[in-house]
Amino acid sequence: MWFKKQPPIRSLIGEGTAVHGELRFGEGLRIDGEVHGDVIAAGDRPTLLVISENARVHGKVIAGHVIINGEVVGPVHSTELLEIQPKARISGEVRYETLEMHQGATIDGELRHHSSQGEKPALVLAASNDA
Repeated sequence: MWFKKQPPIRSLIGEGTAVHGELRFGEGLRIDGEVHGDVIAAGDRPTLLVISENARVHGKVIAGHVIINGEVVGPVHSTELLEIQPKARISGEVRYETLEMHQGATIDGELRHHSSQGEKPALVLAASNDA
């Protein structure tokens, strides 16, 4: 899973842009601006969602591989890998298949492992670069 080729990012919500309403995407999406509504990956192909450091999402987030370094107010559901970067701020329930969380990130909500195979949760602890 770690070395699987990522889908290309074909869509961008630029910094200074605000979108109101549900946003559905295929393959890859990067958010640098604001979304007030749900962000949902469509289709059965692998998906990548990047929520950058200055981005804000107020709504539900559902995608395969999710990378968060900005703010999400609402539930987050990652069906593959959830990467929570150092400046991430999440308020809401977080469901994941595999989780990588960096020091400095905050979550105000419940973390729940979701596995269709019934396996033990995969949890990766990111090492601090301060040492």
